[in-house]
Amino acid sequence: MTKSTEVASRLADALAIVLGTNAIPLRLRAWDGSEAGPADAPVLVFRSRRALRRMLWSPGQLGLSRAYVAGDIDAPGDIFASFAALSSAGKFAEAGPFRPPTAREIFTLLKTAVRLGALGPNPAPPPEEAKVTRHGREHTRSRDAAAISHHYDLGNDFYALVLGPSMVYSCAVWENEHTGLDAAQEAKLDLVCRKLGLQPGMRALDVGCGWGSFALHAAQRYGVDVVGVTLSAEQAALARKRVADVGLTDRVDIRVQDYRDVGDGPFDAISSIGMSEHVGRAQTPGYVSHLHGLLRPGGRLLNHAISWNAGPAAPDPDSFIPRYVFPDGEMISLAEMVGALEAGGLEVLDVEALRRHYALTLRAWVQNLEKHWDEAVRTAGAGRARVWRLYMAASALGFEAGMTGVNQVLVQRPGGTEPPLRRTAWI
Repeated sequence: MTKSTEVASRLADALAIVLGTNAIPLRLRAWDGSEAGPADAPVLVFRSRRALRRMLWSPGQLGLSRAYVAGDIDAPGDIFASFAALSSAGKFAEAGPFRPPTAREIFTLLKTAVRLGALGPNPAPPPEEAKVTRHGREHTRSRDAAAISHHYDLGNDFYALVLGPSMVYSCAVWENEHTGLDAAQEAKLDLVCRKLGLQPGMRALDVGCGWGSFALHAAQRYGVDVVGVTLSAEQAALARKRVADVGLTDRVDIRVQDYRDVGDGPFDAISSIGMSEHVGRAQTPGYVSHLHGLLRPGGRLLNHAISWNAGPAAPDPDSFIPRYVFPDGEMISLAEMVGALEAGGLEVLDVEALRRHYALTLRAWVQNLEKHWDEAVRTAGAGRARVWRLYMAASALGFEAGMTGVNQVLVQRPGGTEPPLRRTAWI
């Protein structure tokens, strides 16, 4: 082993232990300038010994993620190529748990840390890690409000850089790969309106209304009165401004309100777009029951949600996404969601899988973030920008690999008007 590769080679051996693999398809560059690994592979840079120390204390996805968020590790080239290489060797892009290192492997990691001068106390987590309590009862109103605030009250200016003019933070619907993000988001909003059968004079509820994009679309294009609820004060403030700017304050009511506290039904239609992931598996029956009670007989509900497709094991609650992105978030399978909706007395009219569409959407968001990187760092800080870069790129790879999916499930409360004979009514 030459001096020019010694540190990087030892780091490569340590990373292989953490990933549970024999070879890493990456070019590693160490803090001393040494390099090791295939010359034509994506580059992963270890900027400080603290990165190795984080891997030692948390030998898995969390330690690697903390090192990336803190800037101890960097992927200076194609972020997708780097993360794809990591995930092909281990489980960096997955939500599932790593295989814990054996006692022998831990000893090897310790020896490597000693040799490279990286042994020391556990570094503090980056400040971007969620402060939401990880103990006690989940999905109380106060705990849900704190979890939502962590994610959505990051700043409307930052989200505008990532999402673009549509300000829609959920999977778009793409005619093809060249459609463009804004057109694909408008197509998604219109598809939801058509599936819900919206008509002038109807009253709709948008659960988790975000920055008001669906409410505005439904009111402007379909003549519907809309109540939108969110737990994010920053989202609500911008949504109300957008509503006022187009003169629709008499048609669109934006509230900072928990969906469980909405009691002024009935509604002709309910949209829940990218919200039920925050509800939790145990609370899903109550979620369905409450929305059922808010619907008129014959009223439709569209539930648009990410699903967990990677087998019976649930995602690791101690991995990167729960720690940094969606505290207390919980993906359930499509089968569980459909079962809960049917058990809650709702008739399934249509199910549409949009997995590939979300991969395209996430890649477009990453492109926006990287295009406006300096401004994003000024707006939200370097650590938060790195959280979103990691989260969106890794999520895109998860959708492309089929570990996660996203589905629109259209249901109807029995009674009232019969649904159309064919789904051509909304295609």
